[in-house]
Amino acid sequence: MKVQVFEGCCQPVTAGVLGESDAEDLAAAFKVLADPARLRLLSMVAAAESGEACACDLVGPVGRSQPTVSHHLSMLVDAGLLAREKRGRWAWYRVVPERLTGLQRALAP
Repeated sequence: MKVQVFEGCCQPVTAGVLGESDAEDLAAAFKVLADPARLRLLSMVAAAESGEACACDLVGPVGRSQPTVSHHLSMLVDAGLLAREKRGRWAWYRVVPERLTGLQRALAP
């Protein structure tokens, strides 16, 4: 993530300013995370003891249909927040730590 620093006559308001493409990328990720079901799915995958979770195990706790859960998981994958691996009939998901670290850095003061 490239940060631009602007200097003027006054003290800078922030240490760095996001470039346009970085801001668009972050906004897209936060838009995906703005849905409570997706945020919950991400937290369940992140909390899995093995570091990954099968889609079949996420349907019950979220209280949504299997197609709806799959749709939400696909959105998290498309945003780069989760990685998916197909194993037979099921898809297994794991968090992409680098992506979460990037979001965390963007929010750090």
